[in-house]
Amino acid sequence: MTYWVLKAILTPILRLLFKVRVEGGEHVPSGGPAILASNHLSFSDSIFLPMVLRRRITFVAKAEYFEDRKTAWFFRAVGQIPIKRGGGSASQRALDSALEVLEGDGLFGIYPEGTRSPDGRLYKGHTGMARLALNSGAPVVAVAMIGTREAQPIGQVKPNFFSPITIRISEPMRFERYAERTDDPRVLRQITDEVMFELRALSGQEYVDHYAKRGEAAEVVGEAKVGTLPAGPAPVPA
Repeated sequence: MTYWVLKAILTPILRLLFKVRVEGGEHVPSGGPAILASNHLSFSDSIFLPMVLRRRITFVAKAEYFEDRKTAWFFRAVGQIPIKRGGGSASQRALDSALEVLEGDGLFGIYPEGTRSPDGRLYKGHTGMARLALNSGAPVVAVAMIGTREAQPIGQVKPNFFSPITIRISEPMRFERYAERTDDPRVLRQITDEVMFELRALSGQEYVDHYAKRGEAAEVVGEAKVGTLPAGPAPVPA
């Protein structure tokens, strides 16, 4: 109930304060489970995407948000799932919770990069999303957030009002052909790269074949391989 109350209050306010455009909204399934895999440019990504969807979406949120009383109430109220960056059992519990959302025919939102992009580029995706897709059988819908970094840069509390924001949504991507290979690391990487390729095409971002680390910025160009994602990932043999 709290989710829909907050959505009803925030949606008209945000539409008044920002120029939000949605492309491909019809691709989000009207029913049944689906994974919405998004690029991540700003804290506000988790605000704007739910605003434009008719269905409820649940995201994984940093555990730190639940440790701060100023934000914990909000994230708990809208059913967000905490996850610790360090991996291990905490991450597994979060993925198990995500699986429960999908088994309940819900929409689950995830950021494959694992953290916000430090410099606006698209970074290498982690394979947890692929594992979740195979274990649930749910389709993956790629979502490109465009303009949210300019609307609220990292570290800036007050957003830049009236900034243009575009949300581009792909057709559902299905991976049933890999259903029997849920533990094959080559398959998990293949699926992840397919989704990241779609995100790059939708967003127009420069791709970096390097995992994003919180706090790094443009200086990593000298260390990372830039633009190395192929025109289309080579398929894994059946």
